[in-house]
Amino acid sequence: MALFATSELLLIRHAPADHGGRLCGRTDVPARLPEAGIAALRSLLAEVRQVRVSPALRCMQTAGALWPGQSLATDPRLWEQDFGTMDGTPVEGLPDLGPMPRAELARHAYPGGESFLQMAARVLPALEDLPEGPVAVVAHAGTVRAALGHALGDIAAGLSFEVEPLSLTRLRRHAGGWSIIQTNRAA
Repeated sequence: MALFATSELLLIRHAPADHGGRLCGRTDVPARLPEAGIAALRSLLAEVRQVRVSPALRCMQTAGALWPGQSLATDPRLWEQDFGTMDGTPVEGLPDLGPMPRAELARHAYPGGESFLQMAARVLPALEDLPEGPVAVVAHAGTVRAALGHALGDIAAGLSFEVEPLSLTRLRRHAGGWSIIQTNRAA
């Protein structure tokens, strides 16, 4: 008996990024692959054969560890949000955007970058274009948040979710959209 339904989308955030305390949307940094977490998630996802991956190194390394030896299809639409001139900035040097109302935060873009809404407009067609599943997508926290907001019918609502590295979020595809099965399951 299959663990996952044929209509499921399995979103996996990449393993912890080796970012040195810096914001890394489009900065290509490697992942730190915790053996126990990878082994636990690999065991859970053993039946899944359809995998799509952000071309970011941290995502490719995570997917390669989860499905060793399997050919992995990348999709550039799955890249993390582009933080423009702030990409690579030490996290402690970033302005505090927390007081912004969620809808305003979703529209906010750093100079030369894209807003969460713009990123979601790029990512969501990639998720809608996926074949019947179960299909796993190894990508970024922003990708997972965009999918959750889409399922809720309010893209900005996705910003309310915290998404841990190497966590699993499960959605089910219906004729009328998506439903949320599970969020942020730690490996």
